[in-house]
Amino acid sequence: MNFWDYLGNRHEQLLMDAYQHASAVFQCMVLATVIGVLIGVVTYRSGWASGLATTGTSVILTVPSLAMIGLLIPVVGLGVPPTVVALTLYGLLPIVRNCIVGLRGVDPSLVDAATGIGMSRLARLVRVELPLAWPPILTGIRISTQMLMGIAAIAAYASGPGLGNEIFRGLGSLGSSNALNQVLAGTLGIVVLALLFDAVYVLVGRLTIPRGTRV
Repeated sequence: MNFWDYLGNRHEQLLMDAYQHASAVFQCMVLATVIGVLIGVVTYRSGWASGLATTGTSVILTVPSLAMIGLLIPVVGLGVPPTVVALTLYGLLPIVRNCIVGLRGVDPSLVDAATGIGMSRLARLVRVELPLAWPPILTGIRISTQMLMGIAAIAAYASGPGLGNEIFRGLGSLGSSNALNQVLAGTLGIVVLALLFDAVYVLVGRLTIPRGTRV
């Protein structure tokens, strides 16, 4: 059976795996974005706190994904929970780092002007600083998403959802007639999803970032 015949025969399962893969990455990115921006907001004013946040999230990223998921299995079990925890943790570094860089890069005169017209610290953060820091934050989200697309495939090791199951089935049956087709279908599916997500981020950037502030 050639690759195109394999896709035709397995298209329903592949579409379901692709949907689960995209859903897992999207939901984990939402969690990572919320947590990462909160960490950035809390730490960006302090050099040692921001350094600690960046170092801590960097250390997490150095842990091999297979080891991370393996260590989580005894704690949270198989399936979706270890996938969500691992992907959320891996997605933090680019978001935290870019949030800190973006907030520190806001022109102090604009913050002073907002203070001068009576804005509270929270209002300045929400209405002035975070909107101006949004371009680098969005870049961090894009980078994290691309990383998580590949890492999510490892979730199949813990019976997690996604296209990694197709890849693992192929690797587990090397030498069979469809082994290469399975690995190729899973890999290409992840690449296509990554490109689609990135295209969405480009559109979001065009809609939310003023033309004059785009890099």
